[in-house]
Amino acid sequence: MKSIDGLQFAEMISMGAYHLKQNADYVDSLNVFPVPDGDTGTNMNLSMTSGAKETAANVSAHLGKTSQALSKGLLMGARGNSGVILSQLFRGFGKSVEEKEVLTASEFAEGLRYGVETAYKAVMKPVEGTILTVAKDAAAVAVETAAAETDLVQLMEAILTEAKASLKRTPDLLPVLKEVGVVDSGGQGLVYVYEGFLACLKGEELPERTVVQSMDELVSAEHHRNVQGFMDTADIEFGYCTEFMVRFEDDKTKNHPFDENDFRLQLNEMGDSLLVISDEEIAKVHIHTENPGNALSCGQQYGSLINIKIENMRQQHMDIVGDQSAGKNTPAKKVPYAIVTVAMGEGIADLLKSIGASFVIEGGQTMNPSTEDIVKAIQEVGAERVLILPNNKNIVLAAEQAAEVIGIEAAVVPTKSVPEGLAAILAFNPEADVTANAKSMKAAASVVKTGQVTTAVRDTSIDGVAIHTDDYMAISNGKITIATPSLDTTMKSLIDDMITEDDEIVTVIYGEDVSKQDAEQMVAYIEGQFEHVEIELYNGKQPLYPYILSVE
Repeated sequence: MKSIDGLQFAEMISMGAYHLKQNADYVDSLNVFPVPDGDTGTNMNLSMTSGAKETAANVSAHLGKTSQALSKGLLMGARGNSGVILSQLFRGFGKSVEEKEVLTASEFAEGLRYGVETAYKAVMKPVEGTILTVAKDAAAVAVETAAAETDLVQLMEAILTEAKASLKRTPDLLPVLKEVGVVDSGGQGLVYVYEGFLACLKGEELPERTVVQSMDELVSAEHHRNVQGFMDTADIEFGYCTEFMVRFEDDKTKNHPFDENDFRLQLNEMGDSLLVISDEEIAKVHIHTENPGNALSCGQQYGSLINIKIENMRQQHMDIVGDQSAGKNTPAKKVPYAIVTVAMGEGIADLLKSIGASFVIEGGQTMNPSTEDIVKAIQEVGAERVLILPNNKNIVLAAEQAAEVIGIEAAVVPTKSVPEGLAAILAFNPEADVTANAKSMKAAASVVKTGQVTTAVRDTSIDGVAIHTDDYMAISNGKITIATPSLDTTMKSLIDDMITEDDEIVTVIYGEDVSKQDAEQMVAYIEGQFEHVEIELYNGKQPLYPYILSVE
């Protein structure tokens, strides 16, 4: 095969993404650097899937155009260290080949080399023994091989062989990998992508992922699961994996022009694992920091923030090693801070944890946790200080009693809904004391408007609204505004009632009785009626409330 066009490249991307997805759990199990939070495979999979989705939606026979679609998809979907680096590898590749209608072996190799150069520039402090090293070694062999080899299949075989060899060498370059006996997780993810590329070029099918079959593989899987416990959670210096994008705004950049290097230097003072990438419209940031709020404020100098994701890496690590720690007699080290909150729905719990909640007690309307339930949750977290967010007015008193008896420094942020809880957690500052945090988090919660749709259990009339059994009721900031037999009609009425010209962000959380398709149609309605707002959609999987609406 002497060349490939955009259609063939799109197929390679699809197979690379599929193969990575099938093995994402295994990549997660290898993740010990820079922190053992066990999500490298997940992040790389979500990043690559975003790239493949954008590629499939904009595929062109012109290879350069297809590559641009991949770059855009990866940039928008990049998550985590390895995901962002992966996006830069293919961003550089795309830049190198943007004018090419088809690609030869030498041009493919040059694209990989340029991708590596781009990725290294994006990383503030490149560390060898990671995905960067594997990509660099593979690209070097690609350039060397392409000087004499014009067949793309042969070239890709050489690239994959070197990528695997480089992956095996990563423990020799990064001591923590040798200490726990694993190869680099990001490098392993890249190898899976390259394996997908080669299988596509050769017209072969990749094996379906199956459960671990052999005893050797079982031993290997158990070993990799245990490596997460090689360090204590308390040893994680910067506890919050923070990612966000800045959409540049003329009124802000006019007097304060954006400079990527200056921006990177500002953020570098706030943590580690820093990545900053940008184009003419947006900048994307990944950083591990103790103070996500400062990083966000830094970004707001240049525009509005979108796609914010803050993960509590200490909690992630505790979740991973929890089973192992349970069997030890020695008490676990306490984490300095914890946020304990309450919610119904697995999806909402995951969302709260993703932005910083340490423990989510299952409960809410019709299922209020007791003071004892809250105390047990706090004790299980094992923190030195705790903030309690009840997310329901009926739970506030129980939370206050728990704070009084728990015996550690504690405060209640009296949130009355999940949207208020989400806003409050985003205002959390790990460097501030409990009193200051409670005050700022309460203030953040107070500016959020909460809407909910639920069903009536009896005929009645409230707030002048006639309600019949099984009607869908719209509740805006605690007041019933409409009740109809139609969920669609009720939700749209709630949307029209709540969103104004001054609002900027709308979050829709759909429940277990709403399909993703119906929820997406609701998002489309908001987009059609209110073009000025950013919309985020989550599957909260909550019972009783088909929709929860947050407006800021």
